[in-house]
Formats: sequence, C-alpha cells, structure tokens
Amino acid sequence: MLPMTPRHVVTWTVQVAAWLVILGVAAVLAASVLVPRIGGATPYTVLTGSMEPTYPPGSLVVVRPVEPESIHPGDAITYQLESGKPAVVTHRVVSQGVDGAGEIVFGTQGDANEDPDPRLVRPVQIKGEVWYSMPYLGHVSNLLNGRERQLGVYAVAAGLAGYALLSFAGAIRDRRRIGSVKEHAHV
Repeated sequence: MLPMTPRHVVTWTVQVAAWLVILGVAAVLAASVLVPRIGGATPYTVLTGSMEPTYPPGSLVVVRPVEPESIHPGDAITYQLESGKPAVVTHRVVSQGVDGAGEIVFGTQGDANEDPDPRLVRPVQIKGEVWYSMPYLGHVSNLLNGRERQLGVYAVAAGLAGYALLSFAGAIRDRRRIGSVKEHAHV
C-alpha cells in the first residue's frame, strides 16, 4: 500500500466535503420539490411569526390534502383566509364543531397568538394538513418562481451527474496509475 501524502489527505478531505454538500443539496431538493410533487402535496412559505416556535418565518411547510373528517384539534392546517382567494394561513386547529347548516367547522389559532382566530374555517377553505416543515427553506423558495425553480433543479442535477462522472473517471485513472506502479515494482 502506498503511503498517504499530505496532498492525498487534502484531496480525500475535499472529496468527502464535496460529497457531503452534494448529498445535502440533493436531500433538500428531494424534501422541498420531489417528495411534495410525488405525494400530491404543496409547499408554502411561512411569512409571519404567528406559528413560532414550531414554524418560524421563512419555514417551508409541506401541506398534503386531507379529508376534513380526519382533522382534529392539535393538527396544523393551511387554509384560505377567504374561500376562493389565494391568501392562505397555517394555524393550529383548537376546536371543531358543526355550524347551523350542519357543516363541520374548525376554530384555529396561531401557536404564538394569545387569542383564537375570529372566523371559523369551513372545509372548502382547507388546503390540507402540514405534513412536514423545513426551517429557512421558504426564503429560498420565495426567491425562485416556478420556471427558475425547475431550471435550478435541472442545473443541480446536471452538476451532480457531472461531478459523479468526474469522480468516476478520476477513480479509474487512479486505479490504472496504481496498477502501473505495482507492475513496475515487480519487474
């Protein structure tokens, strides 16, 4: 076995660090883009501190559709402030009941808020229940629109594939070099 030189140690350390960064980026992309898309979920960014400390501003919450009957007090849901309007909020269900028309309704409240929300939430307003969240990732998501996000995913995937090919080619080159050294050593 050849002795490890300081150059080999540095090269190995840089390769390990690069792979850790690549795996980290791949995990973040999978959790924020791929998993929600496969699971039929939608990512949202928390903009206010009403759900601190559970979901601080800038958190990415991934919300998956659920049947209203499966929602219970203690669940965090994302819902439209007004039915049919794009503005949404993520708050915790603190009560559930039935209105005068026999429809199930939910009382909600932000974890950091002292009082419950003034209006009850109807099933038609509910986008879903929080499946999981990732702190700070919402800031990145807000910077990129749909097309930019898709191009970014492709660029990262191409970069990962390119790096893998370079690493593979380097490993083959090193094996050939070691084999050549061993052949010359036996001559």
